[in-house]
Amino acid sequence: MIAPRQHWTQSPAVPYIAPLVVFMPLTEVATWLRVENSALPWYQSAPEHWVYPVQCAIVGAVLLFFRKHYQLAPWRRMGLAALLAVVGIAVWVLPASLYHEGQPGWHEWLGIAPRMEGFNPNVLPSHSAAWWATVALRFFRMVVIVPFVEELFWRGFLMRQVQAGDRDFLSIPFGQHSWRAFWIVTLAVVAVHQPADYLGAFVWGALVYWLAVRTKSLGACVFMHAVGNLLLGLYVMQTRQWGFW
Repeated sequence: MIAPRQHWTQSPAVPYIAPLVVFMPLTEVATWLRVENSALPWYQSAPEHWVYPVQCAIVGAVLLFFRKHYQLAPWRRMGLAALLAVVGIAVWVLPASLYHEGQPGWHEWLGIAPRMEGFNPNVLPSHSAAWWATVALRFFRMVVIVPFVEELFWRGFLMRQVQAGDRDFLSIPFGQHSWRAFWIVTLAVVAVHQPADYLGAFVWGALVYWLAVRTKSLGACVFMHAVGNLLLGLYVMQTRQWGFW
C-alpha cells in the first residue's frame, strides 16, 4: 500500500523556511514603494522606516507560531560565538576604510566602497521620539529578527538539507560537516548580499559555518549573528555609513 503524500504544510522544513520566505519579499516592498524625491514626506521618500517595523511584526508572529519546532540547545561556547562575531564584523567593515575617489568599479566587490547610502534615521527630526523609535526598531530587526530568520534557514535547514539527499533533513545532526554543504551554504549567503558585501559575507558565512560544526549548537549561531549585528549597528550609528545596514 502506498503511503499518502504529506501535505507541504506538514513538512518539518516549513518552520525553518517560512520566516525567510515571508521576510525577503517584505524587504523588497520598501524598494518598490520608495520615491526618490527628498521634498516628499519621509514615509514616501524613505518607506523602509515604516515597512521594516511592519515586517518585524509579521515575521515575528511567524517565528512565534513555529517556536516549538526549533531546537536551539545546547547553548554553549557563547564566548567563542561573541569572539567570532567581533572578527567577522571587523572584516566586514574594514575594506570601506580603504575607499577613495576614483577607484575602479571592481573594488566594490572587495567591499571598498563609501557605504554612505542606506537606512538613514536622520530623515526624521534628530533625537525626536520618532527618531529614537526608528533607531530602536532598526536594532530590534538586526539583533533579534534577522539572526533567527537567517540562522534557522542557512544553518538550521539548508546546511543539513544539502547532506540529507532524499532523507528528512532533521535526520542529519546539527553541525555535521561536509565540504559540499560548506560551499553551497556559504556561497548562497554571499549571493543574497550586494557586491560591496561579498567579501564580508563570505568570511562571515565561513565563520558561522565553522561555529556550527564546532559547537553543534544552533543557539550559538543565532547568538553570534545577534552580537555581530549589534556591533555593526553601533558602528553604523557612530560612522553614519548607512549602507552597512
